[in-house]
Amino acid sequence: MQYLLSVIHDSAEFGTAEEMAAIDVFNERLQAEGHWVFAGGLGTTDTATVVDNRGSAALVTDGPFVETKEYLVGFWIIEAPDLDVALALAADGSKACHRKIEVRPFL
Repeated sequence: MQYLLSVIHDSAEFGTAEEMAAIDVFNERLQAEGHWVFAGGLGTTDTATVVDNRGSAALVTDGPFVETKEYLVGFWIIEAPDLDVALALAADGSKACHRKIEVRPFL
């Protein structure tokens, strides 16, 4: 089963050199253990654009889709046999990047 591990943070600052090194080690572990599918960091919220084409014309607005104190700064997509394994990996990822992790299964 695949899971999305969303990295949540309350600052626009990128990870420190130590955090980035710990993330690299965690990424290598995910790959070595066969959990790795894909991962990526995201630009800051001031680089976001929202497109809403539910009406008669597309509405394009600058900025994140919601104003909040915390926002998505990166993610991992992993393979795990069950939620318990995904949660354990999320705990290790949270420790590595020093940020909160939300875990959600793909449908």
